[in-house]
Amino acid sequence: MTPDRATRHATRLKVTALTALAIAALGWVGWVIGRHDRLPPRAIVMATGPEGGAYAELGARYREILARKGLEVRLRATEGDRENLALLREPRSGASVTFLQSGMTTAEASPDLASLGAVSLQPIWVFRRVAGTGNGVAFQWLKGKRLAAGGEASGTRAATLRLLALAGVDPRSLELVPLSPAAAADALLRGEIDGAALVASWDAPAVRRLVAAPAVELVGFLRADAFVALDPSLDKMVLPMGVGDMALNRPPHDVTLLALKVSLVVREDLHPAIQYLLLEAASEIHSGPGIFRKAGQFPAAEGLDLPLSGDARHFYKSGRPLLQRYLPYWVAVLVERLLLVLLPIVGVLVPLVRLVPVVYSNVMQRRIIRLYGELKLLEADLESRDPGMGTGDLTERLDALELRARHVHVPLRYSQMLYTLKQHIEMVRARLGVTPGRAIGSAGPTPVG
Repeated sequence: MTPDRATRHATRLKVTALTALAIAALGWVGWVIGRHDRLPPRAIVMATGPEGGAYAELGARYREILARKGLEVRLRATEGDRENLALLREPRSGASVTFLQSGMTTAEASPDLASLGAVSLQPIWVFRRVAGTGNGVAFQWLKGKRLAAGGEASGTRAATLRLLALAGVDPRSLELVPLSPAAAADALLRGEIDGAALVASWDAPAVRRLVAAPAVELVGFLRADAFVALDPSLDKMVLPMGVGDMALNRPPHDVTLLALKVSLVVREDLHPAIQYLLLEAASEIHSGPGIFRKAGQFPAAEGLDLPLSGDARHFYKSGRPLLQRYLPYWVAVLVERLLLVLLPIVGVLVPLVRLVPVVYSNVMQRRIIRLYGELKLLEADLESRDPGMGTGDLTERLDALELRARHVHVPLRYSQMLYTLKQHIEMVRARLGVTPGRAIGSAGPTPVG
């Protein structure tokens, strides 16, 4: 194989290798983008709470907002916070997001869960029949009484037991009745129970109904500071006098309450795009002012019992990713994945694209320069010979060199170098005293590629 053919063969091999590399890179891009576990789901399951409760109402609002974003939210009714926590801990349950009041778990007990921040304050309401007055400070009036305190798996039941323990009241000294908020309000007004504990927002119908009822008293926590000191997951707040019914002045005085913060909690492996959508919905739902909150107070970057997810920290610091602000979330994820894959490839290809013309130019020039080198050696041999020495061997070498020059294929832009080489060959031939083209007259015209 001649040197020129060898060079062309090497060039073809390089082109083939680059083509194979490009095909492999495109295949890799398709594989990364098409991986199911890297793409966001189009539907999620949210564990809420009892039907008609605050969590159920919040879940319906999340479902409405996220439906506009192209995400289906399937609501799963539960008994309350305890069941919510159990569902989220179990990967096979299918639930990936829920509401959880503070004090329900810890990072060590739930390593697979993360918080998207605090979204609201839920007061702990304790109502009793006015006829059953007694020591409201120490909750001793509860002994021997029937108290509605939510279902066994509810957050209300968990909060009630915590308060009883802090107040030094043995839960076995009273009867805890498992009633929903609405049923508890009905039973208390009918006198079927002695008291009712609710963990709900001010907007809950059962709360508004009981606060305004003259036959029912809202029990205040006079030692609220002590409760907060003993259990930092609690917050202190005050319900103003007359806010329930100005005409009847219900409640008849300011009432000090205790409250729990509620967090939006997700499984840690929930796709980041879905977490951003949930946080955006939380901002729309919870950021307005309320009786117990200022505008913009929620959602808040508070981990409470569970640490904030990395995506939540980024959201509170910088907002949603740029692409997700302008594109449907699943399209934005595809583009992000594509950029993630293509940027390293582009980083490699850009230098290669710049290098290829340089390499190509060097290859074309080397075809001619190599012949120039041989011509230089031939001329040096001629100059080193004594006068009168024969030059037949040099003439043969020159003829062979000229023949090769005639068959060199180069693009038009390099033809000037080739023609200059031929002129120099003729100059050396003149020095040898040989008729031009003596041995190669039949070689034909010089091809130019």
